[in-house]
Amino acid sequence: MHRNLDTIAAIATAPGRGGVGIVRVSGPHAAEVARCCLGRLPSPRQALYGPFMDAQGEVIDDGIALYFPGPHSYTGEDVLELQGHGGPVVMDLLLGACLAMGCRMARAGEFTERAFLNDRMDLTQAEAVADLIDAGSAAAVRSARRSLDGGFSRQVNLILSALTELRVFVEADLDFSEEELDLLAEGDIQYRIESLLDQLATLTEQARQGNLLREGAHLVIAGRPNAGKSSLLNRLVDREAAIVTAVPGTTRDVLREHLSLDGLPLHLVDTAGLRQSDDPVEQEGIRRAWAEIERADLVLLVVDATQGEGEEEKEIRRRLPPRLPVITVYNKLDQLTQLPADASDVLFISARTGEGISTLREALKAQLHYNGHPEGLFTARRRHLDALARTRDHVQAANDQLIITRATELIAEELRLAQETLGEITGRVSADDLLGEIFSAFCIGK
Repeated sequence: MHRNLDTIAAIATAPGRGGVGIVRVSGPHAAEVARCCLGRLPSPRQALYGPFMDAQGEVIDDGIALYFPGPHSYTGEDVLELQGHGGPVVMDLLLGACLAMGCRMARAGEFTERAFLNDRMDLTQAEAVADLIDAGSAAAVRSARRSLDGGFSRQVNLILSALTELRVFVEADLDFSEEELDLLAEGDIQYRIESLLDQLATLTEQARQGNLLREGAHLVIAGRPNAGKSSLLNRLVDREAAIVTAVPGTTRDVLREHLSLDGLPLHLVDTAGLRQSDDPVEQEGIRRAWAEIERADLVLLVVDATQGEGEEEKEIRRRLPPRLPVITVYNKLDQLTQLPADASDVLFISARTGEGISTLREALKAQLHYNGHPEGLFTARRRHLDALARTRDHVQAANDQLIITRATELIAEELRLAQETLGEITGRVSADDLLGEIFSAFCIGK
């Protein structure tokens, strides 16, 4: 068990007023805090009702106390939870009493960090705790729950085991080089490496889907004034979120809404119409629109179908970042008597009647490579995707060395680097700065 001499305390419930508030204590002096605050130590994992006292013996509140001796606790250490009335003053007094009894104020995420350091969970499970708290949809909750249960970790560990077996096989060729046993000549090595690449590709796709569930996609609606951008936003979120008038340039600022698309969180951004303008207020709106486009994952370019694409749309396309996917939407289909002959690779919709919106929704999922089936997915982060990509590069390099040079030392080194890189995901290999970055994003008290 990771030895930490500090005993930490924090309020574990959300700020504000509530029926119940919880102060959590963890560390070697948790039992002493319990005796001082309660007058006695509660039986392990049994609720004790009674008064909560400060260091001078003054009663602060009445509530329920729970004591979990380590290592069978959330953190792996002795843990005390004091459940009292959820007023902010009551909670502050109770926390202050714990601090006066020798506790230190916990850092953000320090309880979960201690759980990781004491091998109560690996790093992906620790991150899943934060993902479960921050989940923005039911699908994201379920996927975070799978990660917390170890779904992601198990798949990573399977590949780590396969890498270990492969390294043993390759390094045996190094150890017995004098015996002239050319183990690399056997086809099993090639097969194992190719199988690893296939497993990494499958896991990467699952992780990419999980990352989409966790972070969502930043979708910007852009176009010239009066093309129907705000009407489309209202149709997608199914409410009157934006003001819609017949006057071009009604939208002057950025308007943000959120939408769940079959479990995929979409961060929708309606922007000012893009055109040349002498109005300083409209100019600022246009500047903000381009700033949103620069950080978008996808752009919906809305075109007035009754007018078609003109010089304004061509100028917009010229300014769009080359890496940015674009879906072109011809709006006001209800005002057309026939479809334009030159409008290929576009979607025709009517934001007013809703015609074509279901097709647009499917196009959004396809463009974002979201399969719409979150069952079985787990949450993943960008650092996981980065580690998987680097792992694949090392395994591919080992494969290239096997085919081109057959240099056993180089193959063994690439496989060693692949194993270390993949180990970063679960925390088998972790730097202090990485842990600090991960846990600093947690809630205080978690």
